[in-house]
Amino acid sequence: MIDSNQFPAPRRDILYHLKQYGPATVADLSSRLRMTGEAVRQHLLQLTQDRYIQRQSERTQAPGAGRPSLSYSLTLEGEHLFPKSYDGLTVELIDTIMSQLGEEALKQVLSTMTESRVQQWEFRLRGLNLNERVAALKDIYMENDSFIDIEQDGEEILLIERNCPFANVAMKRPALCSVTVNVLTRLLGLRVVRKETFQNGDGRCVFSIISNQPVDTGSYSFSFEK
Repeated sequence: MIDSNQFPAPRRDILYHLKQYGPATVADLSSRLRMTGEAVRQHLLQLTQDRYIQRQSERTQAPGAGRPSLSYSLTLEGEHLFPKSYDGLTVELIDTIMSQLGEEALKQVLSTMTESRVQQWEFRLRGLNLNERVAALKDIYMENDSFIDIEQDGEEILLIERNCPFANVAMKRPALCSVTVNVLTRLLGLRVVRKETFQNGDGRCVFSIISNQPVDTGSYSFSFEK
């Protein structure tokens, strides 16, 4: 993940100022950061093109006021440049569900997550044959992980994930990975197992789609990986 410290100093100063003080105009940034207005504009243009900041118009209420002034603020992508504790919070949430409500409650939560993904994606697979459905799923997963590959191995189709976007949580609470296995099973109507895992030190997750082992999705229910 890119963080704010990887930017050139002037751009980093702009990001820090917007984080610390909120929306600011070119004049505000020029004065506070001791840069020329033109230099500020050039850095703002690049940060805007990279989608780390956004600009908005602010019209004053005074009668006869001229053109609205432009201010700049962080986008959601810009906010993500600063340290967050999402992983720790997710692990804590999983542990709280387990300790307070039990394994069956966690299973129900993950089952609901699975159902949500199935409903969200199944229309993109309608009318496609197996290879086309797997390719469509690859495209879906590539939206969060550009290091996804497909390989054919006899009766198996392998979906290979080399950059799990949830790795920090999944390494500590691998039950979360059951969602992917169940989603693939539901959408493809075939048995799916993980043959290789990040948790076992394989450096990747390999989901084996077994083309000669159909699953009745009508009666299928969520289950944890074995």
